Amino acid sequence: VQLVESGGGLVQPGGSLRLSCAASGFTFSSYTMSWFRQAPGKERELVASITNTGGRTNYADSMKGRFTISGDNAKNTVYLQMNSLKPEDTAVYYCNAKFIGLGYGYNYWGQGTQVTVSS
Repeated sequence: VQLVESGGGLVQPGGSLRLSCAASGFTFSSYTMSWFRQAPGKERELVASITNTGGRTNYADSMKGRFTISGDNAKNTVYLQMNSLKPEDTAVYYCNAKFIGLGYGYNYWGQGTQVTVSS
């Protein structure tokens, strides 16, 4: 199983970035895909999630209206479009894949990609 994030970098406040997470080694379309982030000295928090079976999305309140999560089942890839970035969005962003079955489940993480919002 692999989750490979890309697209992070340095951006000025108000700018945009698009993160990608390429998945392999599992049935991508059956999983809920999420983006989490972790800033220095803080706990990892959910940014957004999408159910690949139905495309239902969920966002943390502070990201609503600025971030958009989407998935491409044909490419086994999930994206996070981030607009109107703020310095407080600076963090390592992690891709997560989760499957919950009857009495079992799977949970995978990517290695993370750094996003720095600074002038």
